[in-house]
Amino acid sequence: MSDHTAASGATGSLSATTITLTGHGDDPVEAYVARPEGDATRGGVVVIHHMPGYDRATKEIVRRFAELGYDAICPNLYFREAPGAAPDDAAATARAIGGVPDERLVGDVAAAAAYLRALPTSNGKAGVIGYCSGGRQSVLAACSTELDAAVDCYGAFVTGTVPPGFPLKVTNIVGLLPELGAPLLGLFGSLDTHPGPEQVDELEQLLTKYGKDFEFHRYEGAGHAFFATDRPNYNIAAANDGWERIADFFGRHLGPVGS
Repeated sequence: MSDHTAASGATGSLSATTITLTGHGDDPVEAYVARPEGDATRGGVVVIHHMPGYDRATKEIVRRFAELGYDAICPNLYFREAPGAAPDDAAATARAIGGVPDERLVGDVAAAAAYLRALPTSNGKAGVIGYCSGGRQSVLAACSTELDAAVDCYGAFVTGTVPPGFPLKVTNIVGLLPELGAPLLGLFGSLDTHPGPEQVDELEQLLTKYGKDFEFHRYEGAGHAFFATDRPNYNIAAANDGWERIADFFGRHLGPVGS
């Protein structure tokens, strides 16, 4: 695999802080920001947290992108319902009301991308990545707002049918796929059921039909949440390969440091 990552220009030193972002509807939204040292121009990455919420593991991912050489931000999607709450409690509160509305998610991601593009180090490019529920939301955002690259890490219900009684008010986004405006990287486990292999197949077929720029990688023996180091499904081989592919993909589409 060729090395197009931003890390070639990064020192490894970074800063991280919490800010208040003006999100969808001009609502104040807490967000976690991590940035590399230095004034080299670089792309930005919006991280969409998984269903368990805006937690320590997600903030580690934000810092990892900064270590790779990107400005990175993760908005707390549950902040409106549970400001200041522990991640588990905030996630439970959000689930109880059916999850994050799609329109609000798109607005918050657009606001986060605008924040990154307004930084003095920005090269004007911003990508998005999401895990679990955030994988679907990453594709949704790339179909609904201006982004330069998107990564879907095992997002359920991009395609397929939501089962009866599912706790979140969510639908598939098949009807939006013709609007996908950014290259898409998809990373999936062959043992996952949400999305299962048939949903990934359907997504691949639709993106091919619509002539979209995408690449998918499937990992034998890996299930859902294989990137999550703090969960039982963590799969070292799949996660390590996945991180290499993410770094390569963003390096190609968001540009290396100094570009």
